[in-house]
Amino acid sequence: MGEEKVYALRDISLDVYRYETLCLLGTSGSGKSTLLNVMAGLDRPSSGQIVIDGRLHLEKLSEQELTKFRQYNVGFVFQSYNLIPTLSALENVCLGLTFKGIPKKEREEAAKDILNKVGLGDRMNHRPKEMSGGQQQRVSIARAFVDAPPILFADEPTGNLDTKTSIEVMELMKEMANTHKQTLIIVTHDLETADYADRIIEMRDGKIIRDENVGNRKDIL
Repeated sequence: MGEEKVYALRDISLDVYRYETLCLLGTSGSGKSTLLNVMAGLDRPSSGQIVIDGRLHLEKLSEQELTKFRQYNVGFVFQSYNLIPTLSALENVCLGLTFKGIPKKEREEAAKDILNKVGLGDRMNHRPKEMSGGQQQRVSIARAFVDAPPILFADEPTGNLDTKTSIEVMELMKEMANTHKQTLIIVTHDLETADYADRIIEMRDGKIIRDENVGNRKDIL
């Protein structure tokens, strides 16, 4: 920032395991969202490495290669939903499949199927402004899960939701990730959201201060 150096992450060393639900827990400014962005290939680290499946070094990829990596391997769920307001729920979910060149009939069938699974079968043709916050987040989840990417990132997925809806959203994401054997990485400051994780990584001032395994570890991702 100007001439000042800000160390958002400090001496991070972390293994993420295949199929686990990992929570990055911490207050605002702890570095958890920066770590998520680095792991997802959205930001580049100034030093160090991010290795996927023991072979793919994200820090060495070009922007075009990173875009392709995210397109085929990663799904995102955001706090602010990030839906396109002029598109219906069905069209929002179809959009990513369109960029992959999937034929219209196939992508619409896949989008309808996932929207039914997240409980929005009667809202497919509604635009975001015609839906509640919880419904919009379900569309966001459907968009992230529609083609079953191996890795899912959720950045404060319950931040704009009430308690009841937050529980519904977390149970839905956890169930879908378990069903499709996906790795789910969640950023949150909320302890109740962290309860859904198999493993909790607590951060403070850009460092990991706690690594608590509360589930069964799998193979390293």
